[in-house]
Amino acid sequence: MAGSEWNERVDTTVAHPARRYDYWLGGKDNFAADRESGDAIAAAFPAIRTAVVENRAFMRRVVKVLAAEHGIRQFLDIGTGIPTSPNVHEVAQGIAAGARVVYVDNDPIVLAHARALLTSAPEGATAYVDADLRDPERILGDPALKATIDLGRPVALILVAVVHFLPDDDEPYEIVNRLLSALAPGSFLVMSHATTDGLAPELAAQIQSGRHGPGKLRDRAEFAGFLEGLDLLEPGIVSVAEWRAEGEPGPRPTFDEVAVWGAVGRKTTG
Repeated sequence: MAGSEWNERVDTTVAHPARRYDYWLGGKDNFAADRESGDAIAAAFPAIRTAVVENRAFMRRVVKVLAAEHGIRQFLDIGTGIPTSPNVHEVAQGIAAGARVVYVDNDPIVLAHARALLTSAPEGATAYVDADLRDPERILGDPALKATIDLGRPVALILVAVVHFLPDDDEPYEIVNRLLSALAPGSFLVMSHATTDGLAPELAAQIQSGRHGPGKLRDRAEFAGFLEGLDLLEPGIVSVAEWRAEGEPGPRPTFDEVAVWGAVGRKTTG
């Protein structure tokens, strides 16, 4: 990316979700605004770092289950964030070297890292699409996606900790449905979403004040709406810390320490 384009697209004075997430995970690809925002959220919700670590672990467990138990060989990860190993392709290709992964994000810092770090196994393929979740048509029509993923075969659509950045005005349910409508039967929706459940009303209001960017925490019923019409894999809608976490070290975090719902649903019809 040319320096002038970088300067135009990277506003270091405004916190960005991907860079704030990187800060919570202990990364170095963040700026003062990201750290200030991250610290303010952590002051209100001290368990935030536990939540983001558990969210990443949920993603890795799901990819492993879908690749090993359901034969999924294609993954579309939207809102991938700054690469934190192991990434989706590393987990999937560790089970099936021929797995194919497309990453999507709209932060140029993520883009720079993706081009440098997301290297596929020779038998498989990875690609990166510079696009926003709010523009599903651009994502689905991107040449890199079309060259990497066959939408006529099952795909795992990964929307992990990203849809809660879309307020209702962005029509998030319609966006998710549009993406799912493009996928073949046998595809999966992998989703996690921060929630108001378990949070004191004043804390939920503070997090959603707009100070840290647009978005909306949603309760269990609102989260379930994204999965309507899909067959849920066991154990259904649960805390990301509990989704098939039998092999994780204990004691497991409580729901209130994580405050993120997770679920995986299978598309059975065209």
